Amino acid sequence: MTQPMIQPEAVSISNAVRTLNVALNERSYPIFIGSELSLIEYLLPHVSSRQVMIVSNDVVAPLYLERYVQALNSAGKTVASCILPDGEAYKTLDSLKLVFDALMQHRFNRDCTVLALGGGVVGDMAGFAAASFQRGVDFIQVPTTLLSQVDSSVGGKTGVNHPLGKNMIGAFKQPKLVLADMSLLSTLPDRELSAGLAEVIKYALIGDVEFLGWLESNVDGLMKRDSQLLAEAVFRSCQHKARIVAADEHEQGDRALLNLGHTFGHAIESFMGYGEWLHGEAVATGMLMAADLSARLGWILNEDVARIRRLLFAAKLPVVVPNIGSDAFLSLMGQDKKVLDGQLRLVLLKKMGQAIITKEFDFQLLLQTLQNKEPGLEVV
Repeated sequence: MTQPMIQPEAVSISNAVRTLNVALNERSYPIFIGSELSLIEYLLPHVSSRQVMIVSNDVVAPLYLERYVQALNSAGKTVASCILPDGEAYKTLDSLKLVFDALMQHRFNRDCTVLALGGGVVGDMAGFAAASFQRGVDFIQVPTTLLSQVDSSVGGKTGVNHPLGKNMIGAFKQPKLVLADMSLLSTLPDRELSAGLAEVIKYALIGDVEFLGWLESNVDGLMKRDSQLLAEAVFRSCQHKARIVAADEHEQGDRALLNLGHTFGHAIESFMGYGEWLHGEAVATGMLMAADLSARLGWILNEDVARIRRLLFAAKLPVVVPNIGSDAFLSLMGQDKKVLDGQLRLVLLKKMGQAIITKEFDFQLLLQTLQNKEPGLEVV
C-alpha cells in the first residue's frame, strides 16, 4: 500500500553540490547531488527546448510542482503538467496514455522536454513517453525518492509493467540531466526511505565491500535522515551505477549485475500484487535469497548471509520470504527478462563485494532456497 508523504520540514543539509558524469559519448549527462539545488544554475541550462511537460503524481505534485513551473516560466518556457495516480499499481500502458494525451492536447511538438518529477514509477513512465513521443524528445529526471535517486533515474531504463511481468514493455532513453536534490527526501515516508536503502546496499554487495562496512557503521544515521550521510550514500551508489552503465548501456553484459536480488524480488512483487510490497522491499528479500543460494553453493559463508540479514533488518527491510511455494516462484521467475534461450540466469555472490551472472547452478539447491530447506531463510 502507498503511504502518504510526510509534510515538508526544515532539514539541515550541506550546501556542497557534487557532480558525476555518465560517460556515453554524445549522450553523456551530469548527475548533480546536493540540497536545495538552484534551478537557475542546475536545471535551466539543460532545458534547450521551448516546451516542457512535467510528469508527476498526485502525492509529489502538491509539494513540489509549483517550484519547477515557476522556474521554467521565468525562463520563458511553455509549461504544462500531467499528474498521474501514485503507486506501482498504476505503472501501466493505460497510465502511460495519460502522458501522451497531455502532450497531444497541449500541442507539444518535437521541440519539447519531458521532465519527470517523482519516484521510480513516474521516471520510468515519463522516460518511456519521452522515448516514444515524436520518436524521441528530450528527457530530464528529478527523482524525489531515495530509490530513484540511486537507481532508476540513472541509466536510461524506462517502461511499464504487464500483468505477466514487471518492466516487460519499455525502451532505453537516457536523460539529459539527473537532479538529485536531498531536500526532496524530507517528505519521504519512512518505508520508502528503507526501500531506497535496499538498492544502496545492493551496490555494496556487488562491487564494494568497503562501502558495505561504511553502511553497517552508518545505517542508524541514514535511518535518522542525516542529510550528509544520505548525500554520501547517493553519491557512492551513483558512482557505481554510472561506471557500469557507461561500460554496458543496453545490458548486454555486466550491467545485469545491478539486478542482484531482482529475479527473486520481481517474483515476489508479481505474486503479492504490484504495490503491496515496495520494489526495494522485494529486492531486499530477493538479495537475501540470492545470498542464501550463494552460500548453499559454497561461494560465501553462512556468516555472510547473517551479516546481510542484520544490515537489511537494521534498515527496516523485510527479511522473511512470503510463502509463495517453489512451483509458483519458478513460474514467476521464468518470466524474468534475464531468462535467455529458456535458461534462467541469476545474479549471485561469488564472494562479498563480487557478484556474477550465471546459469550454472545446482537446480536442487535453488529449490532448497525456494522451499526454505534448513535454517537459512524464514518464510511466512
